[in-house]
Amino acid sequence: MSQPLTSTHETPNWGDRGWSDPVDRPARSGAGAVGLWSTGETMRTLPEIYCDTSSVSRLPVSVEIFPPKTSDGDQALFDTLDLLVTYRPAFVSCTYGAGGSTRDRTLELCQEIESRYDTVAMAHLTCVGSTRDELLEWISRVRDIGICNIMALRGDPPRGTDSFAAVSGGLEHANQLVDLIRSQGDRLGVGVAAYPEVHPEAVNAAVDLENFKRKIDAGADAAFTQLFYINENFLRFRDRCQAEGISVPLIPGIMPITGYSRIQRIASLCGAQIPVELAKRLEAVQDDREAELAVGVDYAIEQCRELISEGVPGIHFYALNRSQACARILDALGHGASPELSGEH
Repeated sequence: MSQPLTSTHETPNWGDRGWSDPVDRPARSGAGAVGLWSTGETMRTLPEIYCDTSSVSRLPVSVEIFPPKTSDGDQALFDTLDLLVTYRPAFVSCTYGAGGSTRDRTLELCQEIESRYDTVAMAHLTCVGSTRDELLEWISRVRDIGICNIMALRGDPPRGTDSFAAVSGGLEHANQLVDLIRSQGDRLGVGVAAYPEVHPEAVNAAVDLENFKRKIDAGADAAFTQLFYINENFLRFRDRCQAEGISVPLIPGIMPITGYSRIQRIASLCGAQIPVELAKRLEAVQDDREAELAVGVDYAIEQCRELISEGVPGIHFYALNRSQACARILDALGHGASPELSGEH
């Protein structure tokens, strides 16, 4: 039987950026204010979640979902969450649609996740299509409804355009968005994106790292990587971050392969490399959906095991609103569902 996920990473020094001890930070009462780990302590913001996992039984695992476009999609999403929350994720993050198209829906889903499942939610926010004042209004809404974490992103260029352009009175870069959130106080946890295999728009890896460091210096609490399938690329990136004095938790983003053609499209958009041997195995079974899923899940299990052995502070799964692959992976890693939550007694 696999051992439960455990962490060997060092506790980040939050005091370096003027944070008080995370355990002294006030927790929201009501829905969502629940002890997620064996200590029974309430951990809601990113600094609280990642401040110290040495006293808890399992490494923080988080799940990312996106707002569906149809009522059938809504039902499928909640069917997925019904299962995944039994694994007690540290939080569920909800993406922010292209051009702000799901701005309100993102917050609605975050509220629903917290109230329905007593699970911490993190709302995504991008600079796309919004002025500074509109972003401030949205941040205020987040605070008012009790959401404690924001994933701050620049956002992708609108479809049909080759480059990002801020609207008049808007922001151009993610570090500016982090700075804007921080201008409203330290009550919110702020996550940002990281690119182990270099952002597709970056001139080179050195410039990309400089851009990443600006987001951290602006006040980000944790960074979540773009999907990757070659662990060595992540580990080299982590080493380079540490050499630059970047000490916030760097959480690997894992997207289990459930369909080879789909992952090829996604990987090509974000510049993720797919190992040749893995590609061959997937190509050999691409007409057999179950075999394709098995190959992808088995690879993700081994990928996660190696990352855990390397002391990562958590794992962030890009679930694509599906539960089967993530559930199989977590079971294999010994991060089994809670019998009390899954209905098994």
